[in-house]
Order: sequence, then C-alpha cells, then structure tokens
Amino acid sequence: MMELMIATGNSHKVEEIGRILAPLGMTAVSAKEKGIDLGDVVEDGDTFAANAYIKAKHAYDLCRQPVIADDSGLCVDALGGRPGVYSARYGGEDSTYIEKISLLLKELKDVPEEDRGAHFSCAVCCILDDDTVIEVEGRCEGKIALAPSGEGGFGYDPVFTVNGVSFAQLSGEEKDKYSHRGNALRKLREALLPYSAIL
Repeated sequence: MMELMIATGNSHKVEEIGRILAPLGMTAVSAKEKGIDLGDVVEDGDTFAANAYIKAKHAYDLCRQPVIADDSGLCVDALGGRPGVYSARYGGEDSTYIEKISLLLKELKDVPEEDRGAHFSCAVCCILDDDTVIEVEGRCEGKIALAPSGEGGFGYDPVFTVNGVSFAQLSGEEKDKYSHRGNALRKLREALLPYSAIL
C-alpha cells in the first residue's frame, strides 16, 4: 500500500479519503500518525482551491512525502454564498459546530423551504513531489433543513440535505456517493491512477 499523508487534524476526513483511495492500493495516514505537527497554517486564500494548496504545500515542505489537503465549505444561496471559505470560522474561530449550525438556522429562520438551496464545495490539492501538483474540485447540491437530524457525519452534515435526507443520516459509504468531497476524491483517484504503480 502506498502512503499519502493527509494534512488535517480531522480524523473523519482521513477516514473518508482513505476509503475512496483504497482501490488504488493507497493508504491515508494523518499527520498525527506520522508524528508531524502541522502547527497553525494561515488560510488566507480567497478560494477553496487556494486554501487547499496553502495547506498541502505547508505539509509537503514539512514531511517531503506525497500529501493531500482539502478545503471545503458550505455556500448558502439565501446568504449570498456565505459562509463559503469562512465555513470553519463562521460564528467565530472557537465556535463549535453546534453553535455554527444554530447561527445558520437563525439567519435562515424566515427563509421558506423552497429558497433554502445550498451547496458544499471541496477543493483537493495533492502534491506528489516537487514537480507534481494535482488539483481537483467537487460540488454537491442540496438544501438547508429547518432543523438538524441524524447522528453521523460531522460539521454541517446534520442540516445539509440531499433528497430530503441529511448527510448525518447517511452511512459513510452512502455519503461518499453524493458528497462534495466524494466527488472531488473520485476525480483525484482518476488523476492518480497513472502514478499508483510508481509512488
């Protein structure tokens, strides 16, 4: 199994990425598992792709092995695309996702169900070596529910619905079929195919 370091402290993301890349004979490991402290990275890009590259380059410079980083967020139509690239900082740097979801639902309290369209976007950057950078993006269209539901997932999953079901109500494998990250990672998997035998 070839090893790709995932530049995140989020174990759910490592698991999700590992699931989708496993058919290539690749395994995903976290920076923590590698004993690497990524420290604080200033994500000052104005797009998901820019932030994904910033994180990937930072991690690659530290470990000098193939790395993957992603940046993703929730874009709500009725909020003009907010929170967007600020999804993780929505409501303040230290706010929990319960607080973020509460704020989101408060902002949308007067918005009718038919106008609660939203999408998740995900940009993935994979740096294999000094000369090889692969960048892909994925998207998933859905709606913001009136209230959270489901026990699974993470982040905004309890209020993001596809076909009336929240991401938090889906199994990991079911979510992969629809999710923005799943869509992006399938593109990455295809792009990595020529490299899978030589990494």
